[in-house]
Amino acid sequence: MIPFNKPPITGDEQKYIEEVLAGGRLSGDGLFTRKCEEWFEKNLPCKKALLTTSCTHSLEIAAMLIGIKHGDEVIMPSYTFVSTANAFVLRGARIVFVDTRKDTQNIDEKLIEQAITTKTKAIVVVHYAGIPCEMDTILQVAQTNKLYVVEDAAQGMFSTYDSSALGTIGHIGTYSFHETKNYTSGGEGGLILINDEKLIQRAEIIRAKGTNKSQFFQGIVDKYSWVDIGSSYLPNGLSSAFLWAQLVNAKKINDKRLAVYNTYVEELSSLAQSMSFSIPAVPENCKGNGHMFYLKLNSFEQKEEFISYMKKRNIQTSSHYAPLHSSTAGKKYGRFSLVDHNTTVCSQTLVRLPIFYNIEKDEVTHIIDSVKQFFK
Repeated sequence: MIPFNKPPITGDEQKYIEEVLAGGRLSGDGLFTRKCEEWFEKNLPCKKALLTTSCTHSLEIAAMLIGIKHGDEVIMPSYTFVSTANAFVLRGARIVFVDTRKDTQNIDEKLIEQAITTKTKAIVVVHYAGIPCEMDTILQVAQTNKLYVVEDAAQGMFSTYDSSALGTIGHIGTYSFHETKNYTSGGEGGLILINDEKLIQRAEIIRAKGTNKSQFFQGIVDKYSWVDIGSSYLPNGLSSAFLWAQLVNAKKINDKRLAVYNTYVEELSSLAQSMSFSIPAVPENCKGNGHMFYLKLNSFEQKEEFISYMKKRNIQTSSHYAPLHSSTAGKKYGRFSLVDHNTTVCSQTLVRLPIFYNIEKDEVTHIIDSVKQFFK
């Protein structure tokens, strides 16, 4: 069976993990935590990068940083993972879900303005499949209405919008290093980017359990104490060392995924056109990262038939998100703005093909041949 995903392994992970073990310090904010954060600040670039234990926790920090409180409203797409909404619901917000675009599966930027009320505090965009949202329009809407913009770029490492890295465009950006992502810190992990300098110091405090420990280590205060709300969001040294091995090989990983992605595009574009199904679309001013390749088929029944057929060919495929607005919690903690034209249809018809760093060429060939045989 060709699996849907395998976490990227470069071969350098054990070497750096052994350095941590030899150093005798396993807690966070050690050598590899600092190396990773400095690497992101240089290569993305951004004002401040802080490693976290997950993208979920990065989003929770973001919700605290922008002062989300009971009764606030936060706008986001319904076609996303539960963490995008949960982080803000935990602070008392009500979620206002907006429909997606048919071409990118990202939030429809043209519908955001109509979802804004006097209670709206922030717009949370999700760069689905590592393909950027229409950020110029979103930033203009946010500026006009004095709203924060938080980027859920869990899938978007090294994708760009007008040459700017995803996560560096809004006030705050968040990333995931879960094992399904392009880069992993050993199964779970995350990153928060602070693009508004006024938020940096408080972000450090929230991540350090609400203490000014970071200021203590910088020599700004003579002892650290509890000064704000916060929690334990700092990853351990082993996770940071694992991630460092990925970053040392970042270009190689990115190039490999893009090569597989581009092969799918080259081999399946004409078939998609002739059989009237969709494949990922990257806007002209954007650059993707090969995170995901999907087919958006013609019906739920065809998707189920496709998944079953590929399984018989020893290929594991996967559908994706169930719309949050139609879930039990979504109905309790949020509402859908206007009309759901695309979100549910996308959920019912989208299926993802295997794509990962260590996939072999003959496996990619078999997958492509199987897709073609299904439609034949």
